Amino acid sequence: MRVHHLNCGTMRPFGGRWVSGRGPVLTTAEMVCHCLLVEADHGLVLVDTGYGLDDVRAPDASLTRSFRRMSRPVLAESETAVRQVEALGFRADDVRDVVLTHLDLDHAGGLRDFPHARVHVLRAELEAAGAARTSVERTRYPEAQRAHGPRWVTHDPDGDEWYGFSAVRELPGVQAEIRLVPLIGHTVGHTGVAVRHGDGWLLHAGDAYFHHDEMRVDGPVCPPALRYMQARMETARGLRLANQERLRELVRGHGDRIAVFCAHDPVELRSRQRVPVS
Repeated sequence: MRVHHLNCGTMRPFGGRWVSGRGPVLTTAEMVCHCLLVEADHGLVLVDTGYGLDDVRAPDASLTRSFRRMSRPVLAESETAVRQVEALGFRADDVRDVVLTHLDLDHAGGLRDFPHARVHVLRAELEAAGAARTSVERTRYPEAQRAHGPRWVTHDPDGDEWYGFSAVRELPGVQAEIRLVPLIGHTVGHTGVAVRHGDGWLLHAGDAYFHHDEMRVDGPVCPPALRYMQARMETARGLRLANQERLRELVRGHGDRIAVFCAHDPVELRSRQRVPVS
Protein backbone atom coordinates (compact mmCIF):
# COMPACT_ATOMS: atom_id res chain seq x y z
CA MET A 1 0.00 0.00 0.00
CA ARG A 2 1.42 3.34 -1.07
CA VAL A 3 1.19 6.39 1.18
CA HIS A 4 2.00 9.90 -0.04
CA HIS A 5 2.85 12.72 2.38
CA LEU A 6 1.49 16.02 1.04
CA ASN A 7 1.68 19.64 2.14
CA CYS A 8 -1.80 21.03 1.50
CA GLY A 9 -1.24 24.50 2.88
CA THR A 10 1.80 26.58 3.85
CA MET A 11 1.49 29.18 6.60
CA ARG A 12 4.06 31.75 7.72
CA PRO A 13 2.95 33.24 11.05
CA PHE A 14 5.04 35.85 12.80
CA GLY A 15 7.00 34.67 15.81
CA GLY A 16 9.89 35.95 17.82
CA ARG A 17 13.11 35.04 19.57
CA TRP A 18 15.39 36.62 22.12
CA VAL A 19 18.78 37.77 20.88
CA SER A 20 21.41 38.65 23.47
CA GLY A 21 22.17 42.34 23.35
CA ARG A 22 19.21 43.07 21.07
CA GLY A 23 16.21 41.79 22.98
CA PRO A 24 13.13 40.39 21.21
CA VAL A 25 13.43 39.99 17.44
CA LEU A 26 10.47 39.44 15.10
CA THR A 27 10.82 36.29 13.00
CA THR A 28 8.69 34.34 10.54
CA ALA A 29 7.86 30.70 11.23
CA GLU A 30 6.96 28.07 8.65
CA MET A 31 4.00 25.77 9.14
CA VAL A 32 2.52 23.19 6.79
CA CYS A 33 -0.71 21.23 6.49
CA HIS A 34 0.60 17.67 6.48
CA CYS A 35 -1.94 15.37 4.81
CA LEU A 36 -1.77 11.72 3.77
CA LEU A 37 -2.95 10.20 0.52
CA VAL A 38 -3.38 6.44 0.91
CA GLU A 39 -3.72 4.20 -2.15
CA ALA A 40 -6.10 1.60 -0.71
CA ASP A 41 -7.64 -1.40 -2.47
CA HIS A 42 -10.99 0.35 -2.98
CA GLY A 43 -9.63 3.73 -4.03
CA LEU A 44 -7.88 6.67 -2.42
CA VAL A 45 -8.15 7.72 1.22
CA LEU A 46 -7.20 11.27 2.15
CA VAL A 47 -6.26 12.01 5.76
CA ASP A 48 -7.08 15.70 6.32
CA THR A 49 -7.47 18.04 3.35
CA GLY A 50 -5.71 21.29 4.19
CA TYR A 51 -7.05 24.29 2.32
CA GLY A 52 -9.31 23.86 -0.70
CA LEU A 53 -9.75 25.59 -4.04
CA ASP A 54 -12.49 27.87 -2.69
CA ASP A 55 -10.23 28.96 0.17
CA VAL A 56 -7.60 29.96 -2.38
CA ARG A 57 -9.94 31.65 -4.84
CA ALA A 58 -12.32 33.39 -2.41
CA PRO A 59 -10.68 33.41 1.04
CA ASP A 60 -13.08 36.00 2.48
CA ALA A 61 -15.88 33.42 2.39
CA SER A 62 -14.24 30.97 4.77
CA LEU A 63 -11.04 32.44 6.26
CA THR A 64 -11.57 35.39 8.58
CA ARG A 65 -9.19 38.30 8.44
CA SER A 66 -8.10 37.66 12.03
CA PHE A 67 -7.14 34.09 11.13
CA ARG A 68 -5.24 35.24 8.06
CA ARG A 69 -3.39 37.88 10.09
CA MET A 70 -2.37 35.28 12.67
CA SER A 71 -1.52 32.35 10.36
CA ARG A 72 -0.60 34.19 7.14
CA PRO A 73 -1.53 31.30 4.80
CA VAL A 74 0.12 31.29 1.37
CA LEU A 75 -3.03 29.93 -0.37
CA ALA A 76 -1.52 28.43 -3.51
CA GLU A 77 -3.80 26.40 -5.79
CA SER A 78 -0.93 24.00 -6.53
CA GLU A 79 -0.84 23.04 -2.83
CA THR A 80 -4.49 22.04 -2.61
CA ALA A 81 -5.10 18.33 -2.16
CA VAL A 82 -7.19 18.04 -5.33
CA ARG A 83 -4.45 19.51 -7.51
CA GLN A 84 -1.85 17.21 -5.93
CA VAL A 85 -4.12 14.19 -6.41
CA GLU A 86 -4.41 15.14 -10.08
CA ALA A 87 -0.64 15.66 -10.38
CA LEU A 88 -0.19 12.05 -9.23
CA GLY A 89 -2.35 10.88 -12.13
CA PHE A 90 -5.65 10.40 -10.27
CA ARG A 91 -9.05 12.09 -10.47
CA ALA A 92 -10.87 13.82 -7.62
CA ASP A 93 -13.53 11.10 -7.72
CA ASP A 94 -10.85 8.49 -7.02
CA VAL A 95 -10.81 9.81 -3.44
CA ARG A 96 -13.46 7.56 -1.92
CA ASP A 97 -12.89 8.48 1.73
CA VAL A 98 -11.64 11.50 3.67
CA VAL A 99 -10.61 10.86 7.28
CA LEU A 100 -10.36 14.03 9.40
CA THR A 101 -8.35 14.59 12.54
CA HIS A 102 -10.79 17.43 13.24
CA LEU A 103 -12.83 20.09 11.46
CA ASP A 104 -10.65 23.18 11.89
CA LEU A 105 -10.61 25.31 8.75
CA ASP A 106 -7.00 24.42 7.83
CA HIS A 107 -7.79 20.68 8.02
CA ALA A 108 -11.18 20.50 6.32
CA GLY A 109 -11.10 23.28 3.72
CA GLY A 110 -10.65 20.84 0.87
CA LEU A 111 -13.82 18.85 1.58
CA ARG A 112 -15.67 20.77 -1.13
CA ASP A 113 -13.17 19.49 -3.72
CA PHE A 114 -14.20 15.87 -3.02
CA PRO A 115 -18.01 16.10 -2.79
CA HIS A 116 -18.61 12.39 -3.47
CA ALA A 117 -16.25 11.06 -0.79
CA ARG A 118 -17.38 9.66 2.53
CA VAL A 119 -16.08 11.91 5.32
CA HIS A 120 -15.11 10.16 8.55
CA VAL A 121 -15.01 12.22 11.74
CA LEU A 122 -15.65 11.74 15.44
CA ARG A 123 -19.29 12.45 16.27
CA ALA A 124 -18.34 14.92 19.03
CA GLU A 125 -16.35 17.00 16.54
CA LEU A 126 -19.16 17.27 14.01
CA GLU A 127 -21.61 18.22 16.77
CA ALA A 128 -19.23 20.91 18.03
CA ALA A 129 -18.88 22.38 14.54
CA GLY A 130 -22.65 22.40 14.06
CA ALA A 131 -23.19 24.15 17.38
CA ALA A 132 -20.52 26.84 16.89
CA ARG A 133 -21.76 30.06 18.47
CA THR A 134 -18.83 32.25 19.53
CA SER A 135 -16.65 34.18 17.10
CA VAL A 136 -13.71 31.87 17.87
CA GLU A 137 -15.83 28.77 17.16
CA ARG A 138 -17.20 30.24 13.93
CA THR A 139 -13.66 31.09 12.84
CA ARG A 140 -12.36 27.58 13.38
CA TYR A 141 -15.48 25.89 11.91
CA PRO A 142 -16.59 28.04 8.93
CA GLU A 143 -19.94 26.88 7.58
CA ALA A 144 -18.86 27.59 4.00
CA GLN A 145 -16.50 24.63 4.07
CA ARG A 146 -19.40 22.26 4.81
CA ALA A 147 -22.23 23.96 2.92
CA HIS A 148 -22.11 21.40 0.08
CA GLY A 149 -23.43 18.69 2.43
CA PRO A 150 -20.59 16.19 2.93
CA ARG A 151 -21.37 12.47 3.17
CA TRP A 152 -20.65 12.27 6.89
CA VAL A 153 -19.74 9.00 8.57
CA THR A 154 -19.54 9.66 12.30
CA HIS A 155 -17.70 7.52 14.81
CA ASP A 156 -17.58 7.06 18.56
CA PRO A 157 -14.68 5.43 20.44
CA ASP A 158 -15.97 1.89 20.86
CA GLY A 159 -13.59 0.37 23.39
CA ASP A 160 -11.10 -1.15 20.99
CA GLU A 161 -7.47 -0.54 21.84
CA TRP A 162 -4.42 0.46 19.84
CA TYR A 163 -1.15 0.41 21.79
CA GLY A 164 -2.96 1.40 24.96
CA PHE A 165 -5.11 4.08 23.34
CA SER A 166 -8.84 3.70 22.81
CA ALA A 167 -9.56 3.44 19.10
CA VAL A 168 -12.20 3.17 16.40
CA ARG A 169 -11.21 0.06 14.50
CA GLU A 170 -13.74 -0.24 11.67
CA LEU A 171 -14.31 2.51 9.11
CA PRO A 172 -17.21 1.31 6.92
CA GLY A 173 -16.21 0.84 3.30
CA VAL A 174 -12.52 1.54 3.87
CA GLN A 175 -10.37 -1.34 2.65
CA ALA A 176 -7.23 -0.43 4.55
CA GLU A 177 -6.04 -0.79 8.13
CA ILE A 178 -6.87 2.66 9.48
CA ARG A 179 -7.73 3.48 13.10
CA LEU A 180 -9.10 6.60 14.72
CA VAL A 181 -7.13 7.25 17.92
CA PRO A 182 -8.91 9.96 19.93
CA LEU A 183 -6.56 12.68 21.21
CA ILE A 184 -8.97 15.14 22.79
CA GLY A 185 -7.84 18.58 23.90
CA HIS A 186 -7.18 20.76 20.87
CA THR A 187 -10.86 20.31 20.05
CA VAL A 188 -13.60 18.27 21.73
CA GLY A 189 -13.55 15.67 18.96
CA HIS A 190 -9.90 15.71 17.93
CA THR A 191 -8.44 12.37 16.87
CA GLY A 192 -5.22 10.90 15.60
CA VAL A 193 -5.34 8.70 12.50
CA ALA A 194 -3.23 5.53 12.49
CA VAL A 195 -2.46 3.95 9.11
CA ARG A 196 -0.92 0.51 8.79
CA HIS A 197 2.17 0.79 6.58
CA GLY A 198 4.36 -2.20 5.92
CA ASP A 199 5.41 -3.82 9.19
CA GLY A 200 4.58 -0.72 11.24
CA TRP A 201 2.22 2.21 11.57
CA LEU A 202 2.00 5.87 10.71
CA LEU A 203 0.22 7.99 13.33
CA HIS A 204 -1.00 11.35 12.09
CA ALA A 205 -1.47 13.15 15.39
CA GLY A 206 -3.20 16.19 13.92
CA ASP A 207 -2.88 19.20 16.22
CA ALA A 208 -2.12 17.17 19.35
CA TYR A 209 1.21 19.03 19.19
CA PHE A 210 2.77 21.58 16.82
CA HIS A 211 6.55 21.10 16.89
CA HIS A 212 8.75 18.01 16.53
CA ASP A 213 10.73 18.80 19.68
CA GLU A 214 7.56 18.35 21.73
CA MET A 215 8.00 14.61 21.18
CA ARG A 216 11.53 14.54 22.60
CA VAL A 217 11.59 11.77 25.18
CA ASP A 218 14.42 13.52 27.07
CA GLY A 219 12.29 16.62 27.67
CA PRO A 220 9.81 18.40 25.37
CA VAL A 221 10.59 21.83 23.93
CA CYS A 222 8.26 24.13 22.02
CA PRO A 223 8.96 27.60 20.56
CA PRO A 224 7.03 30.30 22.45
CA ALA A 225 4.93 31.41 19.46
CA LEU A 226 3.72 27.87 18.78
CA ARG A 227 3.09 27.27 22.47
CA TYR A 228 0.91 30.40 22.48
CA MET A 229 -1.02 29.25 19.40
CA GLN A 230 -1.72 25.85 20.95
CA ALA A 231 -2.96 27.41 24.19
CA ARG A 232 -5.12 29.90 22.30
CA MET A 233 -6.95 27.17 20.38
CA GLU A 234 -7.25 24.44 23.03
CA THR A 235 -10.61 23.38 24.43
CA ALA A 236 -9.31 21.18 27.28
CA ARG A 237 -5.80 22.02 28.44
CA GLY A 238 -5.42 19.11 30.85
CA LEU A 239 -6.45 16.54 28.25
CA ARG A 240 -4.26 18.11 25.57
CA LEU A 241 -1.15 18.00 27.73
CA ALA A 242 -1.94 14.51 29.02
CA ASN A 243 -2.29 13.23 25.46
CA GLN A 244 1.02 14.81 24.51
CA GLU A 245 2.65 12.86 27.34
CA ARG A 246 0.95 9.66 26.17
CA LEU A 247 2.32 10.25 22.68
CA ARG A 248 5.83 10.68 24.09
CA GLU A 249 5.38 7.36 25.91
CA LEU A 250 4.30 5.80 22.62
CA VAL A 251 7.43 7.10 20.91
CA ARG A 252 9.59 5.91 23.80
CA GLY A 253 8.14 2.43 23.82
CA HIS A 254 7.29 1.82 20.16
CA GLY A 255 9.19 4.39 18.12
CA ASP A 256 10.79 1.61 16.10
CA ARG A 257 7.39 0.53 14.75
CA ILE A 258 5.28 3.69 14.87
CA ALA A 259 6.13 6.95 13.10
CA VAL A 260 4.38 9.78 14.95
CA PHE A 261 4.01 13.18 13.30
CA CYS A 262 1.74 16.20 13.65
CA ALA A 263 -0.07 18.31 11.09
CA HIS A 264 1.98 21.50 11.01
CA ASP A 265 5.67 20.69 11.45
CA PRO A 266 7.70 21.08 8.21
CA VAL A 267 10.65 19.09 9.60
CA GLU A 268 8.46 16.03 10.18
CA LEU A 269 6.83 16.40 6.77
CA ARG A 270 10.14 16.54 4.91
CA SER A 271 11.54 13.61 6.85
CA ARG A 272 8.53 11.48 5.84
CA GLN A 273 8.69 12.65 2.21
CA ARG A 274 12.23 11.25 2.00
CA VAL A 275 10.92 7.78 2.92
CA PRO A 276 9.86 5.57 -0.03
CA VAL A 277 6.07 5.73 -0.51
CA SER A 278 5.57 1.96 -0.78
